[in-house]
Amino acid sequence: MFPISDPVPTLAQLRAFLAVADHLHFREAAASLRMSQPALSGAVSALEETLQARLLERTTRKVLLTPAGERVAEHAARVMAAVEDLVEEVAQTREPFRGPAHLGVIPTVAPYVLPVLLPMFAREFPRLKLTVHEAKTETILEEVREGRLDMVLLALPTDATGLVEEPLYEEDFLLAVPADHPLAAGSGPVDRETLKGLDIVLLNQGHCLREQAIDVCREVGARATATTYATSLPTLVQLVTGGLGVTLLPESAVPVETGRRSRPALRRFRDPVPGRTIGLAYRASSARTAEYAQIATAIRTALRARRLPIRIVP
Repeated sequence: MFPISDPVPTLAQLRAFLAVADHLHFREAAASLRMSQPALSGAVSALEETLQARLLERTTRKVLLTPAGERVAEHAARVMAAVEDLVEEVAQTREPFRGPAHLGVIPTVAPYVLPVLLPMFAREFPRLKLTVHEAKTETILEEVREGRLDMVLLALPTDATGLVEEPLYEEDFLLAVPADHPLAAGSGPVDRETLKGLDIVLLNQGHCLREQAIDVCREVGARATATTYATSLPTLVQLVTGGLGVTLLPESAVPVETGRRSRPALRRFRDPVPGRTIGLAYRASSARTAEYAQIATAIRTALRARRLPIRIVP
């Protein structure tokens, strides 16, 4: 690193020196840059003065690189390549739906909507270089606020400030019980109060679905069991199937999580039916808010076309 007070090479000096290093001829190098030979020679001399090193061995017939010149040529080539990459990347960001985009998704949403959304992104936004990060709500909220993520799919509303929240769809919670549970024999909807006295198993802390289930239980005076927790929704379903309790299951997860031979019985709730709203959130300060709003619209369209057991928010 150069101290701030010391002169540093300019891009023009590096470009001029690289041309000479490539051609080993001042006139040809000047022609390749469409500049005069004296201007080229002056730029190279200025670079040697800045670096306090002789970079070229000049004779009447040819030009050779000194050992220092060979090292500088290698570094200069990397610097100029990096500058070209920088210019190209910035130019890409000026075009809508182009360049990198980092999407965060909570685990209780990712397995059920990504099979629909990933082909949509490839089809509708082919120049967008999408990467997906699955993590709990607290993690992806922190990362979108810090700029490590651009958009997040999660349950709304959040308590985060500085974010635009675009509701995408609503879905009901179903009551999942073991196949041999007395509630498994019924067919009609059940009241929320049914949760009283049941052993309710939940996800581990950090999952927003856990907090939503606790809120439903709290509203009717029910208590979740404190002895059994799951790290994922598939594990939670298996705990219920194994007879360790009952749980609340988002309806979007039903086709995936109850398609096995051994599966829990499901009961709907009477109104008011508990549920959740899933949406897309992004920084209000982002320069790409208009693009993200259009992406939210495209997500709604893709989900509506697949007729998932959800209600699309207009």
